[in-house]
Amino acid sequence: MADDKKKDTSAAVTETVQAEDRSPEAAAEAGGELDRASQTEHKPRLSDEERMQGLSPDQLKKMMYDMLLARRLEEKVAEAYALGRIGGFCHLYIGQEAVAIGAISAQTPDDYVMTAYREHVHALQCGITPGAIMAELYGRADGCSKGKGGSMHMFSAEHNYLGGHGIVGGQIPLALGVAWKIKYRKEDRVIQVYCGEAAVNQGAFHESLNMAALWKIPMILIVENNRFGMGTAWERASSLYDIYQKATAYAMPSAVADGMDVLDMYRVTKEAVERARSGGGPTLIEARTYRFVGHSMSDPVSGVYRTKEDVENEKANDPIRIFADLLARQNILSQEELEKMDEEVKRVSEEAADFAEKSPEPEVSELYTEIYAEENVNGRLYFDMRER
Repeated sequence: MADDKKKDTSAAVTETVQAEDRSPEAAAEAGGELDRASQTEHKPRLSDEERMQGLSPDQLKKMMYDMLLARRLEEKVAEAYALGRIGGFCHLYIGQEAVAIGAISAQTPDDYVMTAYREHVHALQCGITPGAIMAELYGRADGCSKGKGGSMHMFSAEHNYLGGHGIVGGQIPLALGVAWKIKYRKEDRVIQVYCGEAAVNQGAFHESLNMAALWKIPMILIVENNRFGMGTAWERASSLYDIYQKATAYAMPSAVADGMDVLDMYRVTKEAVERARSGGGPTLIEARTYRFVGHSMSDPVSGVYRTKEDVENEKANDPIRIFADLLARQNILSQEELEKMDEEVKRVSEEAADFAEKSPEPEVSELYTEIYAEENVNGRLYFDMRER
C-alpha cells in the first residue's frame, strides 16, 4: 500500500453530525489514530483501565472464553470441511473474533442481530449452541435451521438471530425493516446488522442509511472491514478509503473501531447501542479487522492476492493474544487459567462435532416447511409433491 494511504487522519470515534476538525491533532485528542494498515505491534488507543471500564472481571473472562470458543469451533469447522463432512460454501471468521464478540456483548439478548454469510461466530455469540451450529453446517435435522440453511443461512428466532444472508448487502434493507418495526411498536430494542466492506458499494447500503437516518430508527450498522472483498483490496474498490465517513452524507453519527481489540469494539458499540435505545437513531461503525484465512474454504490463505508474509505479520495483531496479554497484565487471567480455558473450549468443539455426526438427516418433508408464515396463502397454488 502506498505510504500516503497508510496515514489515517480520522478521529477514534467521530460524530459526523458535529465533527468538523479532521486533522491529526484532533484525532490524537479524541483518543489517537487508528491506522489503515496494521502495525507489527498492536497499539491500543486507550489505557488498560479505560478499555476495561464498566466491565467486571467475570465479564472480561467471559469475553475471553467466547473468543477462544469461536476460534476453536471455527478450526473444527475447517477440519470437518476438509474431511468432506461439510459441503457447500463456508466462510470462516478466524482473526475477526473481536468484532462480533465485542459488539454483541454490548447489547442484550432481547436485541436483534442480522449478518452476512460469514456468520458462525455471530450465531454462537447470540446463544445458539455449538452443537446446533455444527449440526447446521453438516446439514442435519438438529441444526439451528433444521439443516436447510447451512453455513450462510443460520437462523434462530428464539435467540433473536435473524440470519446470515448470502446476497452481498441484501440483509441491510431487511434490518432497516426490523428497526422500523421496533420504533413503530415502541419496543425497548435495537438491531445490529453486519456487512463486509465490499457491501458498502451496493446501492442498498446507501438507500438504507438514508432512510435509517431520516426515520431515526434504532439500527447499528457494523461494517467488518477486513480489507479484502474476496480478492480485491479495498483501496482498489473505493474512491474513499474511510468507510465511516460515508455516514456524513446522511447526517448520521459514525465511528471507527479497532476490530482487533474486543474492548474497543465493546466500547464503541456500547455507545451506539445506548444512543439508539434512547431514541438517538442509527450509527455506522467501521470495524477495521483482518481475516487470517481465505475468503472461503476454496480460497488459499495466501499466494494469490496477499503474501504469506503479509498474513504472518498480521497475526502479530491476533485479537485473542492482545486480549489475553491485557488480562494477564491486570492479574485477571493467568496463563495457567487461560490454558485450562482453552482445553475446555477444545472439548466443547469436539463435542459439537460429535453431536453433528450423530444428528439425523432431515426428512424430505422439511423441504416444504418454513417457506410461508402460514401454510395456505391467498393467491398461491398449493401443490404437494411429498406423496409422489
